Amino acid sequence: MTDRVRIGMKQVETNRMKSALSNQSGAVLLMLLVIVTLVGLLTGIAGSSWQTIVQRSKEEDLLWKGGQIRKAIGHYYDAVQKTGKALKKYPPELTDLLLDPRFLETTRHLRRSYPDPMTGADWDIIQAPGGGIMGVRSTSLKKPFKQDGFSDLDKDFVGKQTYLEWELFIGRWSRLKRKLCRGLRRRRFINN
Repeated sequence: MTDRVRIGMKQVETNRMKSALSNQSGAVLLMLLVIVTLVGLLTGIAGSSWQTIVQRSKEEDLLWKGGQIRKAIGHYYDAVQKTGKALKKYPPELTDLLLDPRFLETTRHLRRSYPDPMTGADWDIIQAPGGGIMGVRSTSLKKPFKQDGFSDLDKDFVGKQTYLEWELFIGRWSRLKRKLCRGLRRRRFINN
């Protein structure tokens, strides 16, 4: 073979190798693009799942903290002085649940102040007809995940469209407490 033919064959072989390498780099680039897309999708899914987990946790926290405040308002309303006189008044401020100003000795109906778990801000106050605070609710307009399976105190929350509609007020507490007391009296009467 002549030198020209050898050089020509080497060029053809070099071109084939370059072509094969460029095809491989195109496949690697395509594979890299697919991997980046999948990672982006999985990150988006994980992010939305995390938001769901956080909102459900805040929802449970809302029911617990709101229930604690409702219970404290009930204790404040039902408080009795040492003389036996029932006071039957709603607290004028939520801070009165932390330290009841009606008594000389320290009386606490709530251990500490809780912010609205959904917003981190103050609660929306539900005013009692005769004055004072009879309940609280969140100011969040988000749609609740929980739509049923509530306790007897919160059964009115079924089907509500926003957390703002979840009103945690004393009326439900008093009704349930009266039902429980009536049930206990009946059992004692029947058992005796």
